[in-house]
Amino acid sequence: MATYFMFGRYTSDALKGIGAKRTVEAAELIKKIGGKVNAAYALLGRQDLVLIAEFPDVEHAMKASIGLSKLTGIAFATSPAVTVEEFDKLMA
Repeated sequence: MATYFMFGRYTSDALKGIGAKRTVEAAELIKKIGGKVNAAYALLGRQDLVLIAEFPDVEHAMKASIGLSKLTGIAFATSPAVTVEEFDKLMA
């Protein structure tokens, strides 16, 4: 499975639904699509939150990104990620 960072920005409508119930629903959606949430953080600044998740491939990551936007109203930008060690091997 590959790692993806899913950066979220709240819309005004998305702010209304903040809560533990929606967080659980989001994690369940990712699991249903075939992914796994490794961590989730609330942020200050340009992005409001980040999910660090694993998916089998880009197709599954895209389904999760769109599915989460539909579910929560949060706009997601999803990026694949590799560890620095993996990056160094790729660039060697």
